[in-house]
Amino acid sequence: MPQWAGKSKGNKLGYSIFVFVVRTFGVLPAYFLLRFVSLYYFLFSWSSSGHIYRYFRHRLKFGAVKSLFKIYRNYYIFGQTLLDKIIVMAGIENRFTYDFDGENNLREMVRQGKGGILLSAHIGNWEAAGHLLKRLDTKINVVMFDGEHQQIKAYVEGVTGGKNFNVIVIKNDMSHVYAIGDALGRNELICLHADRFLPGNKTVVKNFLGADAEFPAGPFQLAAGFNVPVSVVFAMKESVSHYHFFGSELLKKGDTETKSLFAERLSDEFKNDLERKIHLYPEQWFNYYNFWMN
Repeated sequence: MPQWAGKSKGNKLGYSIFVFVVRTFGVLPAYFLLRFVSLYYFLFSWSSSGHIYRYFRHRLKFGAVKSLFKIYRNYYIFGQTLLDKIIVMAGIENRFTYDFDGENNLREMVRQGKGGILLSAHIGNWEAAGHLLKRLDTKINVVMFDGEHQQIKAYVEGVTGGKNFNVIVIKNDMSHVYAIGDALGRNELICLHADRFLPGNKTVVKNFLGADAEFPAGPFQLAAGFNVPVSVVFAMKESVSHYHFFGSELLKKGDTETKSLFAERLSDEFKNDLERKIHLYPEQWFNYYNFWMN
């Protein structure tokens, strides 16, 4: 069975070194240093590398040699996106450029005054489209598991300053649901990542890239329950300094549609859009565990 531990790799010292290199020498030298870190994970992170290999080899049907090469590329691009996220959110000088497809959809979401929910995944790096977040003139709240070590979180938040960006931590007492409701009441946007779950969470099964996979039911049920506009959003890295943001047309519950049917429709829309992005950007899906049921 697929199982994610709810934790991310990395440490405070690693973040500090890369931010120092960026601020002192620029982005490209930091990317060069990332090549060695990526090689380390490629050579020694056998568990996660095995899962990525099966994703490339069996789900995307790449050849054996190409799949091995893609593992290294996946680690390398993942490192870039982590660094890019900190650079953009901290306001460090950079030359990033953006294309925005669907920005009008998010502007309409804000204009309606009810808040809205953005469904995303651990693909690309939509947070790096921070330029767009400021232009929307509202706060973005990202709902996530509290899997990062506290000192790493404190360091990243210290660097970024938390501008226009807030984290709502998922808790067992369900207090995060009330925090989401309060944020929506302030016409803020909520981003839910809908491609990971912890053991014991309720899931929905979808045929994904040719095999059955479990998706968390929570994000879709929350979106349907609050009855606010929903958009599926991704930001994909297309070159060293360029990102392409995608925001789908607004999805709303029909007048005669039940919450459960709307949640099911949202899960189908999300799954289909994620598949399309994976085929376009196969190296940018960063799920390092067995996502499929067999």
